[in-house]
Amino acid sequence: MKDIKISVIIPVFNAERYLTEALESVLTQTCKPFEVIVVDDGSEDKSAKVAERYASDINYKFQENKGAAAARNIGSRIANGSLLAFLDADDFWTPKRLELQVDALENEPDLDMLFGNVEQFISPELGDEHRNRLRTELKRMPGYHVGTMLIKRESFDKVGLFNENLELAEFIEWFNRATEMGLNYKMLSEVVMKRRIHTSNQGLYKRKHMKEYATVLKTALDRRRKTKDERK
Repeated sequence: MKDIKISVIIPVFNAERYLTEALESVLTQTCKPFEVIVVDDGSEDKSAKVAERYASDINYKFQENKGAAAARNIGSRIANGSLLAFLDADDFWTPKRLELQVDALENEPDLDMLFGNVEQFISPELGDEHRNRLRTELKRMPGYHVGTMLIKRESFDKVGLFNENLELAEFIEWFNRATEMGLNYKMLSEVVMKRRIHTSNQGLYKRKHMKEYATVLKTALDRRRKTKDERK
């Protein structure tokens, strides 16, 4: 895949503390991305100032706060690459993440998308109380997560954009549609992303998270029943 072009899309909302590490992990990949699109989802902190330091390396867009799904959708619409990759601004990639996935795609060109393992870590700024409470969350796992996905552009377009009505389960809903459509994917055994555990992504939204998951599951089941009925 000599002419491969990877567009990386990073939504950011009030992540000035973490954005530098995320951007550095993308820009220093052993397989260089074609473009990096940072979509600022109405940040009220200094995220824009951090992004400004990388002005020569990124395409920066600002939108009023509409959520991560809307930010990813904006990035997807303007992306020019033949492959799409995503990263949340508070996480970061391992150095060979793109290289590993591109190699796998070269070996198995019929794949539509690839994933990889994730290692979770406690954000360094947290105090002992939070560290002790969150330590049980730490584990390595297969990363069925938007931040580990590398997908062919035509395959992404086939599935469609992320559901902007969801705040927390938008990728689960998107992945359900992708698998129902029969997209081929592979999970790599290597760790390709480090996921940051901090107070903003644990506990505070748990009740709403569970409600959204239930809604997504019901929608998927209804869609499958309808498809089954249509085939009778």
